[in-house]
Amino acid sequence: MSVLLIILAAAAVVLSTTFVRRRYFSPLSNIPGPFVASFSASLWHLFHIYTGHVEEAVIKQHQKHGTFVRIGYNEVSICDASAIRQVLMSHMDKGPTYAIFSMPDKRYVNQMAEVHCSEHMRKAKNLAAGYSVTNVIKTEPFIDGALQLLRAQLKKLGSSKSPVMFEQWFNYLAFDVLGEATFSQTFGFLEAGKDIGDTVSNNVFLRLYISILGHFPWAHDYLLANPLIEYFNLTPSMHVFDTCMAAIKSRSLNPEVRKDMLEQWKDQLSKYPDRMDEIEIVTNAVGNLGAGSDTVSSVLQAFVYYMIREPEMLALLRKELDSAHLADIPTFEETQNLPILQACIKETLRVHPPVGFGLTRVAPAEGVTICNRRFEPGTILSVNIWAMHQMTSLFGEDAATFNPRRWLDPARASKMNSVMIAFGAGYNQCPGQNLAKLELYKTCSMLMRDFDIEMVDPVKGWRYENYFTVAPHGWPCVVRRRKEGLV
Repeated sequence: MSVLLIILAAAAVVLSTTFVRRRYFSPLSNIPGPFVASFSASLWHLFHIYTGHVEEAVIKQHQKHGTFVRIGYNEVSICDASAIRQVLMSHMDKGPTYAIFSMPDKRYVNQMAEVHCSEHMRKAKNLAAGYSVTNVIKTEPFIDGALQLLRAQLKKLGSSKSPVMFEQWFNYLAFDVLGEATFSQTFGFLEAGKDIGDTVSNNVFLRLYISILGHFPWAHDYLLANPLIEYFNLTPSMHVFDTCMAAIKSRSLNPEVRKDMLEQWKDQLSKYPDRMDEIEIVTNAVGNLGAGSDTVSSVLQAFVYYMIREPEMLALLRKELDSAHLADIPTFEETQNLPILQACIKETLRVHPPVGFGLTRVAPAEGVTICNRRFEPGTILSVNIWAMHQMTSLFGEDAATFNPRRWLDPARASKMNSVMIAFGAGYNQCPGQNLAKLELYKTCSMLMRDFDIEMVDPVKGWRYENYFTVAPHGWPCVVRRRKEGLV
């Protein structure tokens, strides 16, 4: 018994000492924030992951305390326009939470999972050709095919008066478009009209897993990042992974292929074998699929949701779309000449960016000064996109509300564009944003032109939780074709 008491007493002393040191003797002790965050790395985060709204908590803390908020004993959230350049556009390494994105296991360290700036930039250089605008635009005819399938399925659901669950259909679209762009093969979601292999439903588990285990990246190696999980076919997204691997394998049997992302990356490997490894091709093909489905679906859902709840803005948009005499599936080039559409999509990306967690960097060995404040080596510096996008000093007193009209003033729009970070900023900005924008502009213009959309229960509204990506759900809609005679 005395031994147990000694152990308990020793543990109490260690815990008390750690608490006092972190709370009162840290270089960050004078930065305000939640009490629990002053001595714990994760408790404050985990509580708000449980509530589903880390982004709301961060916004409230910055509204209360200003530029700097201590959200972990060694982590500071920074909400200031200069943080975009000083933090996100710096060459500091990323925070340790990014390691969680090595999927399906730890052998596959994609750009997102790579925490070292120099190594990330090396990989980005190898992959840039596949993500370029000139390469992505070649995918447009195949995206048209996916959108025609989506429109036909929505028309069928409208005719039968069946509710449309956009959280499903937009994920189907995103996966099929990513398949076409990456390796010239769809996953068949839109054609089947169902969740093949429970891929979309499993994304909810994966998002929750990422948001929690991101605080314990060491545990990831023993869970989903354990190669045995793949060996026994236990990865929740095995349909996507298997389809991706089959498409890559089939290339060796088919010399006549499009210059899709996969082929561009293979060309890079043959040209620069000294700086690129073959596993990077598989790693980033799989990474594309993991990063590009929920994010695009989230923004498409937000666009439809906000537009159908703003009838005056919707009427303006439809007038613009109807008078533009667009192609059957609007071309990307056409959509770039539609200022109201542009304003509505930009405002959607502002009020509902797809990533709700902070984007983190680690202060280097020599320390760093951000917004006139010095931070010691190893300090985790975080920039939350939602908090940045709701700064009234940047976007006006109504920054918390959906108002596309703010983008119709060119001078004001130019200033706001400089602080829009929906796709991140710096070396870790979303590499697939050109494809995402192509998909967003084409899909949004087609849907608003061709369909009337109403929520089954407009009073109830939607729901969304922030598990790294902010994915809405639970808002079934009724759709009807706006014009007879359209294909």
